[in-house]
Amino acid sequence: MEHLIDKTRFVIGVVFASLVALASPASADETLWNLLKGGGRVVLMRHAVTAAGIGDPPGFRLDDCSTQRNLSDDGRRDARQIGAAFRNRAIVIEQVLSSPWCRCLETANLAFAKADVEPALSNLFTHPQNRDRQLREMPRLIAAPKAANRVLVSHGATIAALTGVSLDTAEMLVVTPHGNGRFVINGRLKVTEP
Repeated sequence: MEHLIDKTRFVIGVVFASLVALASPASADETLWNLLKGGGRVVLMRHAVTAAGIGDPPGFRLDDCSTQRNLSDDGRRDARQIGAAFRNRAIVIEQVLSSPWCRCLETANLAFAKADVEPALSNLFTHPQNRDRQLREMPRLIAAPKAANRVLVSHGATIAALTGVSLDTAEMLVVTPHGNGRFVINGRLKVTEP
């Protein structure tokens, strides 16, 4: 299984690099927005920018946001901008799933006004021992193509483990499902300014 995942990541990486080389950033963004307009895509999004730091404070708890590293005011603004970009383009979102970490849930709720908790999207940076289990579970979230789009809000380390792509905060990776958890990476999309 691990060999299949590595081979898949290599093929996805080659396709992704080819797309990036062929398109300017502006035209690549419009291509991705047009794909999303057509539906049936999955958007993997890293949470918006947080208060300074890496990981979470020692002893943090998922049931208490005050113990976690949370979104900054800039992060909240960025999450709202992402939601506005989807609404302004009339992009239909069928489902929003989020890591149980407060920064992911807040990003999802500010951008899309809804989110269901999905443990398979949990933070692999602070819980690397869950990597194998989550890599088995995450492909079902991409699964078969659907009529509308789905958004999965997670962490940089978690998205990179699945796709091999390291996203900036509030950056998105648009993928097309091909059934059985397989997918093709269409490209990266960033709505917010650095």
